[in-house]
Amino acid sequence: MADQGSARTWYGAAIKAARRAGDPLLIAYQQGSLAQFEVEYGNCAQGLALIRSARRQLGSERPPIAAAWLSSLEAVAHATAGDDRAADRALTASAAEAARMTADAAPPWPWVFTFDERKIAAARVTCGARLARPRWVHSSVADASAALSSSHEKQRALLTLDVATGHLAAGHLDVAFGLATQALDTGLRLRSGRVAERARNFRRGYSSASPPALVRDFDGRLNDAYL
Repeated sequence: MADQGSARTWYGAAIKAARRAGDPLLIAYQQGSLAQFEVEYGNCAQGLALIRSARRQLGSERPPIAAAWLSSLEAVAHATAGDDRAADRALTASAAEAARMTADAAPPWPWVFTFDERKIAAARVTCGARLARPRWVHSSVADASAALSSSHEKQRALLTLDVATGHLAAGHLDVAFGLATQALDTGLRLRSGRVAERARNFRRGYSSASPPALVRDFDGRLNDAYL
């Protein structure tokens, strides 16, 4: 379900094409996308280096949406590396940049989505999950509700797994594995390696010599991700 080598090849090809086009926004977007991929697989230093490079591409006049998005990616990278203070600073920076955007302004290409407080709340949920800070997760879920009800199934599944991780850190076993099972079922149906990998990360947060039935059921589903 996941072929990291092929994915990196395609990301690299996209960055080279953007450089040939000479479009700083497109280069930054592709570098940020690769950074997000690297962080997802634990390569935080490389992800942060790519984010810094993307900022250099844009210079001081970068559009607020680009700055807000890159700061949200930086926050998740720091959280994945276990640095809660740096993650919080990056989230604050992301919110400040998002506040500079006007509601009626269309996002510049290649951004085809808006970036608002709901996206920042979703990033904070992910940061809280990776830092094992249930308060961050639970305090942001209401604001991130739009993302949790999104029609984009894979993104919804990924965020649901982060919410599940927050519940697991708080000791809410039934809620955590109930949410995680729903998300994993979506990932299996979509054959998403990213969702499966996030589900594995979630599962590593719980250990027991005699796991209850709902955990065993989740393990059975997770095993299907290898088939």
